[in-house]
Amino acid sequence: MEREEVKSVLESLLFVADGPLTVQRIAEVVDGVDKETLQELLREIQSELEAPSRGLQLVEVAGGYQLRTAKVNADWVKKFLGGRPARMGRATLETLAIIAYRQPITKAEMEAIRGVDVDGVITTLLERNLIRAVARKDVPGRPFLYGTTAEFLQMFNLKDLTELPTLKETDEISLPEISRDVIPLEAAEEAEA
Repeated sequence: MEREEVKSVLESLLFVADGPLTVQRIAEVVDGVDKETLQELLREIQSELEAPSRGLQLVEVAGGYQLRTAKVNADWVKKFLGGRPARMGRATLETLAIIAYRQPITKAEMEAIRGVDVDGVITTLLERNLIRAVARKDVPGRPFLYGTTAEFLQMFNLKDLTELPTLKETDEISLPEISRDVIPLEAAEEAEA
């Protein structure tokens, strides 16, 4: 197969995939093309899609490659799809952060860190497929150990867990100040319900 034919096949596979495609998976489908050539072609596609006039991007996320809409078109895509984006409350985000940084971790260890029960939050995170039970701890009761999933990496646009910000980096992030006249998001959502 010619290079341009392989690029065409890659674009089609990336378009129909329901998640990130690994080079290994692509190599299983595209016979006779080595992984190095596939990676080179993926980088070419990625470079071609970086032009400001393009509506798609090829991003490396969750150990694979995925087509995503360009950030400049986000408002149009949201308008087309309708509805509000999925949101997470503070408790959910805090628990997810604990799992991401301390995995594998038990429910009891999470509760010790947060100081509150996390049963409901764990259920929510499992339903959203952002975490999973990865094993059982070898202690009495054999509690589940939880870790993050590929969907977690996708949601936060991470190639792998090494891209999580360090604690020092999170301290340096400056969040915008909220005016006292503004209703906090949680209160606004409760008022709508």
